[in-house]
Amino acid sequence: MAKNSSNRANLGFEQTLWQAADKLRSNMDAAEYKHVVLGLIFLKYISDAFSELHEELKKDKLADPEDPDEYRAENVFWVPQDARWDYLETRARKPEIGKLIDDAMHAIERDNPDLKGVLPKDYAREALNKQRLGELISLIGTIGLGDKESKKKDLLGRVYEYFLGQFAAAEGKKGGQFYTPMSIVKILVEMIEPYKGRVFDPCCGSGGMFVQSEKFLEAHGGKKGELSIFGQESNQTTWRLCKINLAIRGIDANIQWEDSFHSDMHKDLKADYILANPPFNDKDWRGELLENDVRWKYGVPPKRNANFAWVQHFIHHLNPAGIAGFVLANGSMSAGGQEGKIREKIVENDLVDCMVALPSQLFYNTGIPACLWFVTRDKTNSKFRDRNGEVLFIDARKMGVMVDRTHRELNDEDIAKIADIYHAWRGEGGEYEDVRGFCKSVAIDEVRKHGHILTPGRYVGVEIEEEDDEIFEEKMKKFTAELGAQFKESQKLEKDIIRNLKMIGYEI
Repeated sequence: MAKNSSNRANLGFEQTLWQAADKLRSNMDAAEYKHVVLGLIFLKYISDAFSELHEELKKDKLADPEDPDEYRAENVFWVPQDARWDYLETRARKPEIGKLIDDAMHAIERDNPDLKGVLPKDYAREALNKQRLGELISLIGTIGLGDKESKKKDLLGRVYEYFLGQFAAAEGKKGGQFYTPMSIVKILVEMIEPYKGRVFDPCCGSGGMFVQSEKFLEAHGGKKGELSIFGQESNQTTWRLCKINLAIRGIDANIQWEDSFHSDMHKDLKADYILANPPFNDKDWRGELLENDVRWKYGVPPKRNANFAWVQHFIHHLNPAGIAGFVLANGSMSAGGQEGKIREKIVENDLVDCMVALPSQLFYNTGIPACLWFVTRDKTNSKFRDRNGEVLFIDARKMGVMVDRTHRELNDEDIAKIADIYHAWRGEGGEYEDVRGFCKSVAIDEVRKHGHILTPGRYVGVEIEEEDDEIFEEKMKKFTAELGAQFKESQKLEKDIIRNLKMIGYEI
């Protein structure tokens, strides 16, 4: 059975576990170490769940605790004898531990077809220090992850999400390829509200959009299975992370591994919700091979920038009442040339519902300022008010808090404020009104006058700071005192200059 006396379930236990695990990394690159750690965490999780059910089945005279079908019937992964955590942990200090883990991963994939080709199987490699590997196994063995009590506390979810974020930070630019910061994921999900239907992310990374969608559904009283999950990821290593991330939460999903542009694995899908964080300003998307593609309804995207290829890919996959929320570089809101022409057609077709300017320093992989686009095919949607001919602009650049010297995040209050404004504007309750410097509802005629530029700052205006008389008086006193001091200083400086000039023979 899993060691589970306290689970160290206090706030911050994820950080404590991370610090301990990271010490064992030694000189290994974070990109490699990520798969070592996350693979073991997954193995511990499925072994805990298996062990708990195994003990229950041993007490049932009519059940066979070594029958794989008993576990599949309870939606628990079958774990062969030599792949169980207790078996591996007792051998953690042996030099052959790497091979034993590789064999365990192969055995689990063999007996659980859903995991085929997903688990890491490179623990025996010479470069991986086996003493450190054994210590890591012992460390992970101190927490319960897959038993019922741990599932109630979502310990695995907390650990996995925290570790993904920490690895993204450690990898820097490369980390952004598999991980979208949680505050960005939350705001997208809170704004589009995926209650029921098909959710699609064609550049899904490690699957954070799907996990948060399921959390949103659960928080609002929805039932598991009311969302159908579809995804695609071009990087095979990241695709594996996503498959594991969803498997540990029991999320049934159709996640394909291929390049979305050149091998659209969900070609006929029309989604209710699209959530995505595509690569910014991708120059190597091989657009020259797709000039006549059916998706380019609003114009052929530039060969050296995929931003509007992604926008049109999203629109193409929306159903007639669907909505998409996605992240793009700020340049997408104002770029000219071919991108500007495509943006103009999208605006004129009344597809843009809302634009949000984000604060800087939110992402691990880029310092490029970013924004959120919300695009819908139907602004006369029966669920909300008629918004035809209108666009909501939100300027959130001043929001968020610095969590370290280089990274900022939007807190729950920030997210709620932005989402509530959008929901009120859509007509979901609450009263919407423009707030100078923050949000404004704009007619397409006005957007047209601005050359179809979608930068919120152009429309919301500058925030007016209200001050009472007392504060104003204090500021005036301070200003007057500073001005007086500057005047005295300038008089002194003038006298010094005149004196120095006299000393060298000049008279003023």
